[in-house]
Amino acid sequence: MSEQHRKYGILGTGALGGFYGAKLQKAGFDVHFLLKSDYEHVSQHGLIVESKDGDFTLPQVNAYNDVAKMPKCDVVVVALKTTQNHLLPQLLPPVVKDGGVVLLLQNGLGVEEEIAQILHKVHVIGGLCFLCSNKVGSGHIRHLDYGHITLGEYIPKYSSAGITERIQQIAEDFQSAGIGMELAEDLLLARWKKLVWNIPYNGLSVILNASTDELMTDNHTRTLVEQIMYEVKAGAMSMGRMIPDSFIQTMLDYTIKMTPYRPSMKIDYDERRPLEVEAILGNPLVKAQAAGVNLPQISFLYHQLKFIDARNQK
Repeated sequence: MSEQHRKYGILGTGALGGFYGAKLQKAGFDVHFLLKSDYEHVSQHGLIVESKDGDFTLPQVNAYNDVAKMPKCDVVVVALKTTQNHLLPQLLPPVVKDGGVVLLLQNGLGVEEEIAQILHKVHVIGGLCFLCSNKVGSGHIRHLDYGHITLGEYIPKYSSAGITERIQQIAEDFQSAGIGMELAEDLLLARWKKLVWNIPYNGLSVILNASTDELMTDNHTRTLVEQIMYEVKAGAMSMGRMIPDSFIQTMLDYTIKMTPYRPSMKIDYDERRPLEVEAILGNPLVKAQAAGVNLPQISFLYHQLKFIDARNQK
C-alpha cells in the first residue's frame, strides 16, 4: 500500500479526530470521516481548522453518518472517547480491511486488548496524543497547542513490539501532514508514562474544580499531584515497567510552564458528558491489583469520580 493510496477512516470527527483527519486530507491522503451531530453541516460545508500552525478550510470532505456506507480503509483511526467504546464491535468490522490497522488515539490503559478481541485479522496500534484542541462549532476545530503523537504497536499481553515497519509507515504519513511523531518500542510503558500526567490532573481538576495552573500554584495540591504521580510509577512497576523519578519531575516542570489548561475530563464534566473514569483510572487499578499492588490514592480518586460522574449525568 503506497503512501498516497493508503485510505484513512476517522471514527469520531471531534477536536482530535477532526484535526488529524483534516491535516491528512490537506496533505493529499484519501480520508473518510464518520460524524454524528454535525454530519449534515460537514457534508455540505466541509471542515474549518483554526490552528497555531496556520488556519485552513476543506470545503469538501468524505462525510458519513453510517459505517455501512464507508469504504474499507487501510487505517481506521479511533478518535472517540473511551466512554463510547461499547460501540466499536458494531463500528469497526465494516470499515477495516483484512490485514489493515486500527489506530487507537485514546486515553487510558487496556483499550488495545479490547480491540484485539473484537477483530482478529487486523493490527492494533496505540497512539498517545499531546494535543490542545477544541471543537468550537459544527465542523469547526480550534487547535491551540502541541499536536504530536507517540505510536506503539500492540502485541498480546503488551509485550514490547519494538519499532515495526507498520508504525514507521503510518508515522511517515502523519509527518508528511505536518504532525510531529515519536515511536515507542514499548506501548505499555508509553501508556503508563502518559498516565503519570493524566491520572492526577484529570482526576483532581474535576474533584477540586481547578485548572492545571491552580493545581500547581497551591502547595497542598502540588504535593498531592506529586504523590499520585509516584503511585502511578508503582502501578507501572507492578507490570514490570520502570518510570524514572526524573520523568515525574519533568512532568511537574512541564505543567508549571504550560498555558493554563482544563484537562479533557474537566471539559467533559463541564459539558455534562460521561467521564473516562474506567480507562484512565479503573483499568490501571485493576491491572495493579491483579499484580498484588494497591494504589490507595488512585483508588480514592476513582471512587470519588464515579460518584461525581453519576450525579453529573442525572
